[in-house]
Amino acid sequence: MTQLRVSVGQFEAQRDVDSNFSEVETIVSGSAEKSDLVILPENCMYSDPSKEAPDVRYSESLDGEFTSALRELAAKYETNILAGITETNGDDANRPFNTLVQVTPEGELAGVYRKIHLYDAFGHRESDKVTPAPIANPLVFSINGVKVGALTCYDLRFPEVVRWVALRNVDMIALPAAWAAGPLKEFHWEALIRARAIENTVYFAGAGQTGPSCTGLSQIVDPMGVVLANAGEAGGAVATVTVTSERVAAVRKANPSLNNRRFDVVPAQ
Repeated sequence: MTQLRVSVGQFEAQRDVDSNFSEVETIVSGSAEKSDLVILPENCMYSDPSKEAPDVRYSESLDGEFTSALRELAAKYETNILAGITETNGDDANRPFNTLVQVTPEGELAGVYRKIHLYDAFGHRESDKVTPAPIANPLVFSINGVKVGALTCYDLRFPEVVRWVALRNVDMIALPAAWAAGPLKEFHWEALIRARAIENTVYFAGAGQTGPSCTGLSQIVDPMGVVLANAGEAGGAVATVTVTSERVAAVRKANPSLNNRRFDVVPAQ
Protein backbone atom coordinates (compact mmCIF):
# COMPACT_ATOMS: atom_id res chain seq x y z
CA MET A 1 0.00 0.00 0.00
CA THR A 2 1.27 3.49 -0.91
CA GLN A 3 0.59 5.71 2.06
CA LEU A 4 1.49 9.06 3.57
CA ARG A 5 1.06 10.17 7.17
CA VAL A 6 -0.10 13.81 7.13
CA SER A 7 -0.50 16.34 9.93
CA VAL A 8 -2.18 19.76 9.75
CA GLY A 9 -1.17 22.13 12.54
CA GLN A 10 -2.62 25.49 13.52
CA PHE A 11 -1.86 28.62 15.54
CA GLU A 12 -2.33 32.38 15.25
CA ALA A 13 0.86 34.01 13.97
CA GLN A 14 1.88 37.42 15.33
CA ARG A 15 4.44 40.12 14.50
CA ASP A 16 7.16 38.40 16.54
CA VAL A 17 8.89 36.08 14.04
CA ASP A 18 10.85 34.22 16.73
CA SER A 19 7.68 33.53 18.69
CA ASN A 20 6.00 32.26 15.54
CA PHE A 21 8.88 29.91 14.88
CA SER A 22 8.58 28.57 18.43
CA GLU A 23 4.95 27.71 17.68
CA VAL A 24 6.03 26.01 14.47
CA GLU A 25 8.70 24.01 16.26
CA THR A 26 6.24 22.87 18.92
CA ILE A 27 3.85 21.60 16.24
CA VAL A 28 6.56 19.91 14.18
CA SER A 29 8.32 18.31 17.15
CA GLY A 30 5.02 16.90 18.39
CA SER A 31 3.97 15.63 14.95
CA ALA A 32 7.12 14.42 13.24
CA GLU A 33 7.28 11.00 14.87
CA LYS A 34 3.89 10.09 13.42
CA SER A 35 3.96 12.20 10.24
CA ASP A 36 5.77 12.21 6.92
CA LEU A 37 4.41 15.67 6.08
CA VAL A 38 3.54 18.52 8.45
CA ILE A 39 1.40 21.26 6.89
CA LEU A 40 1.44 24.65 8.63
CA PRO A 41 -0.70 27.74 8.01
CA GLU A 42 -0.33 30.54 5.50
CA ASN A 43 1.71 33.53 6.75
CA CYS A 44 3.01 31.56 9.71
CA MET A 45 6.29 33.51 9.61
CA TYR A 46 4.72 36.92 10.22
CA SER A 47 1.22 38.29 10.65
CA ASP A 48 -0.43 41.31 12.21
CA PRO A 49 -3.94 40.10 13.10
CA SER A 50 -4.73 43.09 15.34
CA LYS A 51 -3.41 45.59 12.73
CA GLU A 52 -0.96 47.10 15.23
CA ALA A 53 1.42 48.13 12.46
CA PRO A 54 -0.59 48.32 9.21
CA ASP A 55 2.18 50.12 7.33
CA VAL A 56 4.87 47.52 8.08
CA ARG A 57 5.85 45.26 5.17
CA TYR A 58 7.96 42.58 6.84
CA SER A 59 9.35 39.91 4.53
CA GLU A 60 12.34 37.63 4.01
CA SER A 61 14.03 36.02 1.03
CA LEU A 62 13.93 32.28 0.40
CA ASP A 63 17.40 32.03 1.94
CA GLY A 64 16.38 34.16 4.92
CA GLU A 65 16.45 33.18 8.59
CA PHE A 66 12.93 31.76 8.81
CA THR A 67 13.12 29.41 5.83
CA SER A 68 16.65 28.41 6.84
CA ALA A 69 15.32 27.56 10.30
CA LEU A 70 12.50 25.52 8.71
CA ARG A 71 15.09 23.57 6.75
CA GLU A 72 17.04 22.82 9.94
CA LEU A 73 13.83 21.82 11.70
CA ALA A 74 12.83 19.41 8.92
CA ALA A 75 16.27 17.80 9.03
CA LYS A 76 16.25 17.59 12.83
CA TYR A 77 12.90 15.80 12.95
CA GLU A 78 13.33 13.98 9.62
CA THR A 79 10.03 15.09 8.14
CA ASN A 80 8.69 17.16 5.26
CA ILE A 81 7.26 20.61 6.03
CA LEU A 82 4.97 22.85 4.00
CA ALA A 83 4.59 26.35 5.42
CA GLY A 84 3.61 29.88 4.43
CA ILE A 85 6.03 32.81 4.50
CA THR A 86 6.07 36.40 3.27
CA GLU A 87 8.73 36.46 0.56
CA THR A 88 10.62 39.61 -0.38
CA ASN A 89 9.82 40.84 -3.88
CA GLY A 90 12.87 42.42 -5.47
CA ASP A 91 10.70 44.33 -7.93
CA ASP A 92 8.31 45.82 -5.37
CA ALA A 93 9.49 46.36 -1.81
CA ASN A 94 5.98 47.33 -0.70
CA ARG A 95 4.25 44.23 -2.08
CA PRO A 96 6.04 40.97 -1.26
CA PHE A 97 4.83 37.53 -2.36
CA ASN A 98 2.60 35.30 -0.24
CA THR A 99 4.66 32.13 -0.59
CA LEU A 100 4.61 28.47 0.39
CA VAL A 101 7.89 26.65 0.93
CA GLN A 102 8.28 22.88 0.85
CA VAL A 103 11.30 21.52 2.71
CA THR A 104 12.46 17.92 2.91
CA PRO A 105 13.84 15.67 5.68
CA GLU A 106 17.28 16.31 4.17
CA GLY A 107 16.86 20.00 4.95
CA GLU A 108 16.48 21.02 1.32
CA LEU A 109 14.18 23.70 -0.02
CA ALA A 110 12.53 21.56 -2.68
CA GLY A 111 9.52 23.58 -3.82
CA VAL A 112 7.91 27.02 -3.83
CA TYR A 113 4.41 28.24 -4.62
CA ARG A 114 3.50 31.93 -4.77
CA LYS A 115 -0.17 32.69 -4.18
CA ILE A 116 -2.10 33.42 -7.37
CA HIS A 117 -5.49 34.57 -6.06
CA LEU A 118 -5.24 37.40 -3.54
CA TYR A 119 -7.91 37.97 -0.92
CA ASP A 120 -9.75 41.04 -2.18
CA ALA A 121 -13.08 40.11 -0.64
CA PHE A 122 -15.19 40.50 2.52
CA GLY A 123 -13.71 43.96 3.11
CA HIS A 124 -10.08 42.86 2.74
CA ARG A 125 -7.57 44.06 0.11
CA GLU A 126 -4.61 41.67 0.09
CA SER A 127 -3.51 43.02 -3.29
CA ASP A 128 -2.70 46.38 -1.68
CA LYS A 129 0.09 44.66 0.23
CA VAL A 130 0.97 41.54 -1.78
CA THR A 131 1.97 40.89 -5.38
CA PRO A 132 -0.12 38.25 -7.17
CA ALA A 133 2.09 35.53 -8.61
CA PRO A 134 2.25 34.96 -12.35
CA ILE A 135 0.63 31.72 -13.44
CA ALA A 136 3.43 29.22 -13.99
CA ASN A 137 3.66 25.55 -13.04
CA PRO A 138 1.89 24.35 -9.89
CA LEU A 139 3.82 23.05 -6.90
CA VAL A 140 3.55 19.25 -7.00
CA PHE A 141 5.76 16.83 -5.08
CA SER A 142 5.81 13.14 -4.13
CA ILE A 143 6.41 11.57 -0.72
CA ASN A 144 6.39 7.79 -0.32
CA GLY A 145 4.83 7.51 -3.77
CA VAL A 146 1.89 9.75 -2.82
CA LYS A 147 1.61 12.83 -5.04
CA VAL A 148 0.75 16.15 -3.38
CA GLY A 149 -0.22 19.51 -4.89
CA ALA A 150 -0.23 22.80 -2.99
CA LEU A 151 -2.31 25.98 -3.05
CA THR A 152 -2.99 28.83 -0.60
CA CYS A 153 -6.11 29.99 1.26
CA TYR A 154 -8.28 32.12 -1.10
CA ASP A 155 -7.32 29.81 -3.98
CA LEU A 156 -9.87 27.45 -2.40
CA ARG A 157 -12.72 29.60 -3.72
CA PHE A 158 -11.63 29.05 -7.34
CA PRO A 159 -12.48 25.55 -8.61
CA GLU A 160 -10.46 26.15 -11.78
CA VAL A 161 -7.11 26.49 -10.01
CA VAL A 162 -7.80 23.44 -7.83
CA ARG A 163 -8.69 21.43 -10.95
CA TRP A 164 -5.51 22.80 -12.62
CA VAL A 165 -3.49 21.18 -9.82
CA ALA A 166 -5.64 18.05 -9.58
CA LEU A 167 -5.05 17.29 -13.26
CA ARG A 168 -1.38 16.68 -12.40
CA ASN A 169 -2.70 13.34 -11.12
CA VAL A 170 -2.23 14.26 -7.48
CA ASP A 171 -3.58 12.16 -4.62
CA MET A 172 -3.91 15.09 -2.21
CA ILE A 173 -4.04 18.87 -2.25
CA ALA A 174 -2.51 20.74 0.69
CA LEU A 175 -3.82 24.21 1.48
CA PRO A 176 -2.10 26.38 4.11
CA ALA A 177 -4.51 29.19 5.00
CA ALA A 178 -5.34 32.12 7.22
CA TRP A 179 -9.10 31.85 6.68
CA ALA A 180 -10.44 35.09 8.11
CA ALA A 181 -13.19 34.78 10.71
CA GLY A 182 -16.61 36.23 9.97
CA PRO A 183 -20.27 35.38 9.36
CA LEU A 184 -20.61 31.92 7.81
CA LYS A 185 -16.86 31.74 7.16
CA GLU A 186 -16.44 28.46 9.09
CA PHE A 187 -19.20 26.96 6.97
CA HIS A 188 -17.56 28.21 3.76
CA TRP A 189 -14.20 26.74 4.82
CA GLU A 190 -15.49 23.22 5.42
CA ALA A 191 -18.02 23.23 2.56
CA LEU A 192 -15.43 24.32 0.01
CA ILE A 193 -12.77 21.87 1.22
CA ARG A 194 -15.24 19.01 1.00
CA ALA A 195 -16.50 20.14 -2.40
CA ARG A 196 -12.97 20.41 -3.84
CA ALA A 197 -12.14 16.95 -2.53
CA ILE A 198 -15.30 15.43 -4.00
CA GLU A 199 -15.19 17.09 -7.41
CA ASN A 200 -11.50 16.26 -7.93
CA THR A 201 -11.54 12.87 -6.15
CA VAL A 202 -8.53 13.78 -4.01
CA TYR A 203 -7.70 14.04 -0.33
CA PHE A 204 -7.73 17.66 0.82
CA ALA A 205 -5.70 18.93 3.78
CA GLY A 206 -6.31 22.47 5.01
CA ALA A 207 -4.11 24.00 7.73
CA GLY A 208 -5.43 27.31 9.02
CA GLN A 209 -4.48 30.03 11.45
CA THR A 210 -6.64 30.22 14.56
CA GLY A 211 -8.75 32.86 16.31
CA PRO A 212 -9.73 35.36 17.10
CA SER A 213 -8.71 36.57 13.64
CA CYS A 214 -9.10 33.26 11.77
CA THR A 215 -11.32 30.20 11.94
CA GLY A 216 -8.84 27.40 12.72
CA LEU A 217 -10.63 24.11 11.96
CA SER A 218 -7.62 22.59 10.20
CA GLN A 219 -8.82 19.36 8.67
CA ILE A 220 -8.17 16.47 6.32
CA VAL A 221 -10.95 15.23 4.03
CA ASP A 222 -10.98 12.07 1.94
CA PRO A 223 -11.82 11.82 -1.81
CA MET A 224 -15.49 11.15 -1.02
CA GLY A 225 -15.72 14.30 1.10
CA VAL A 226 -15.58 12.57 4.48
CA VAL A 227 -13.88 14.64 7.20
CA LEU A 228 -11.27 12.26 8.58
CA ALA A 229 -9.83 14.60 11.23
CA ASN A 230 -10.43 18.16 12.43
CA ALA A 231 -8.16 20.11 14.78
CA GLY A 232 -11.00 22.25 16.15
CA GLU A 233 -10.48 25.88 17.13
CA ALA A 234 -7.57 25.79 19.60
CA GLY A 235 -4.16 27.21 18.82
CA GLY A 236 -1.41 24.58 18.75
CA ALA A 237 -3.83 21.80 17.84
CA VAL A 238 -2.88 19.17 15.27
CA ALA A 239 -4.90 16.66 13.25
CA THR A 240 -3.17 13.62 11.74
CA VAL A 241 -4.36 11.09 9.15
CA THR A 242 -2.80 8.40 6.97
CA VAL A 243 -3.78 8.85 3.32
CA THR A 244 -3.35 6.22 0.62
CA SER A 245 -3.20 6.32 -3.15
CA GLU A 246 -5.25 3.11 -3.16
CA ARG A 247 -8.20 4.97 -1.63
CA VAL A 248 -7.95 7.59 -4.37
CA ALA A 249 -7.87 4.89 -7.05
CA ALA A 250 -10.90 3.13 -5.56
CA VAL A 251 -12.93 6.34 -5.42
CA ARG A 252 -11.98 7.23 -8.99
CA LYS A 253 -13.07 3.80 -10.15
CA ALA A 254 -16.49 4.33 -8.58
CA ASN A 255 -16.68 8.00 -9.56
CA PRO A 256 -14.63 8.61 -12.75
CA SER A 257 -15.69 12.25 -12.99
CA LEU A 258 -12.23 13.46 -14.00
CA ASN A 259 -12.33 11.12 -16.98
CA ASN A 260 -15.93 12.02 -17.79
CA ARG A 261 -15.41 15.79 -17.93
CA ARG A 262 -15.84 17.60 -21.27
CA PHE A 263 -14.19 20.90 -20.38
CA ASP A 264 -10.56 21.76 -19.72
CA VAL A 265 -8.94 24.45 -17.59
CA VAL A 266 -7.20 27.33 -19.35
CA PRO A 267 -5.68 30.17 -17.27
CA ALA A 268 -7.29 33.57 -17.87
CA GLN A 269 -5.12 36.11 -19.67
